[in-house]
Amino acid sequence: VGEAHTKTISSLHMESWRTEMEEEINRINQVLPNIDRLWKTAAIRQWMDSVIDKIDHYKAEHHRYVKEAVTLLELAVWKAKLDEKDKNSAEGRTKTANIIDAESVRKEKRITCGADTVIRNILPYLQLE
Repeated sequence: VGEAHTKTISSLHMESWRTEMEEEINRINQVLPNIDRLWKTAAIRQWMDSVIDKIDHYKAEHHRYVKEAVTLLELAVWKAKLDEKDKNSAEGRTKTANIIDAESVRKEKRITCGADTVIRNILPYLQLE
């Protein structure tokens, strides 16, 4: 297994994934000595395919988790911005004006809450190497 794969495996965030990958990589050392020399090339190819398939699977899972986390982070930042006390209180306005104003404020806060900046600065730490 090359250095690039080793780096990817070590950067997997789930310990169980790292452990399973290390076991799969080490499996060839137990299997290869017991295989007839005529079948060793086929066994190595099969093992390599298995390792690459598992890495691809865990990378896909990792990206799915990151996408979910980014969505939750965006919603949390938006919610925090909505919860901030607005300096311009809605006192003295009609109920209809408050509802319309609340909807427009929610839309505006979603755009201006700064989630894109937060995500841009956090995402590099969640990427696989």
